[in-house]
Amino acid sequence: MAKEKTVYVCEQCGHESSKWIGKCPSCGQWNTFKEFVVRKESSSSAGLSTLKAFNGGGDGIASKPLAVHEIETAQETRIDTADAELNRVLGGGLVPGSLVLLGGEPGIGKSTLVLQTVLRLPHYKVLYVSGEESEKQLKLRADRLQKSTKGMGKNDIETPNCYVVCETSLEQVYTHVRNLQPDLLVIDSIQTMSTEAVENSPGSLTQIRECAASLLRFAKASNTPVLLIGHINKEGTLAGPKVLEHIVDAVLQFEGDQHYMYRILRGIKNRFGSTAELGIYEMRQDGLRPVNNPSELLFTTDHEGLSGVAISSAIEGVRPFLIETQALVSTAAYGTAQRSATGFDTRRLNMLLAVLEKRVGFKLAQKDVFLNIAGGLRVSDPAIDLSVIAAVLSSNVDTGIEPHVCMAGEVGLSGEIRPVNRIEQRIAEAEKLGFRRMLIPHHNMQGLNPRAYKLELVPVRKVEEALRVLFG
Repeated sequence: MAKEKTVYVCEQCGHESSKWIGKCPSCGQWNTFKEFVVRKESSSSAGLSTLKAFNGGGDGIASKPLAVHEIETAQETRIDTADAELNRVLGGGLVPGSLVLLGGEPGIGKSTLVLQTVLRLPHYKVLYVSGEESEKQLKLRADRLQKSTKGMGKNDIETPNCYVVCETSLEQVYTHVRNLQPDLLVIDSIQTMSTEAVENSPGSLTQIRECAASLLRFAKASNTPVLLIGHINKEGTLAGPKVLEHIVDAVLQFEGDQHYMYRILRGIKNRFGSTAELGIYEMRQDGLRPVNNPSELLFTTDHEGLSGVAISSAIEGVRPFLIETQALVSTAAYGTAQRSATGFDTRRLNMLLAVLEKRVGFKLAQKDVFLNIAGGLRVSDPAIDLSVIAAVLSSNVDTGIEPHVCMAGEVGLSGEIRPVNRIEQRIAEAEKLGFRRMLIPHHNMQGLNPRAYKLELVPVRKVEEALRVLFG
């Protein structure tokens, strides 16, 4: 007989407690503990419940401990998703037996991304489980997406190995898996799934945790990759929240402003690759188009004569691209100056403004400063510090920066321009897009041959020196 046990789980960090607590001792958040009912199974059945679910009730194979030198390893053959951007974020493709969570706001394009990906896998049998849409809705979307694949060679075919089922019961999903034996399982979405092991309603913390844990055991036991689609709550975190992130192998965040046509796929957690990678897509009527050269889309070249605009050479993961930094400086109307940043860390903006005031002598204490990274992109590369300072000063003095000038450099608290990594790739990207001058840290000139590049490299040591080069 199953025994019920009640525990309380923090929604923010997953900390468990036997009684309700007002303030979480782990993350410090208030009123985040929710009641969690656990049905404890007997020891003979708890460990094999998942194996029986998709093996038709048969006995599972008990595991035994092995010494490290006895474990055999081999190079895992990843599943190529036929999408260069998705492969890059995943670290080279889907790993067999992995559990991947794709999260994002409603309507951002999560289901579209996954469906167009599985339609391009004709050599793999895919089971797409939908708990939100009907078969006819998925068929209409698939027809629209397949129109965009015409002329793409191997992808220009009807996909006979993609199967769709509308189901919300996890036990029924395992029945379909046992009958079909797919190479890839897609769950859309995890919030709609429910299991008979717990009595809570679908979407509750208990159901999400139990369903995700069961799918993880299934993925590891059968070596079948499972792709989960999840929603985010109003705070911008994954609905479920940290409890679900701890269980899965990789967490991908699909983000972007719905008023822009660009979508960004970012890796938050990845046990099989780097979390510094990002993929960029363009939302179109016939699906999501991967953007191979984001530099041409993230900045405009018609800003001649406009103040408050600076171009920076940034790197996210292994990809260099040029971004447009926009700043607006105006007199504070309400006494207290405002500091606002979109796509950039506000605390780092305050630090750079303090450097401008202390080291360069520009008084910005009574000025409102608004900063924006064009294109809806969020950048964490410290090499854009120099462009942020240049854009702020350009708006403050209402003087535009010369066209075809870009820059890269980290700004220290003493006003020095610190060196940045992979300067050759940054220079090559700026040269490819037709820039004529580039400001770089003086220390990065070591080992560089300026004659090897068509654009002029201007080494700078301090912020004042860089501002004199830009504004005279």
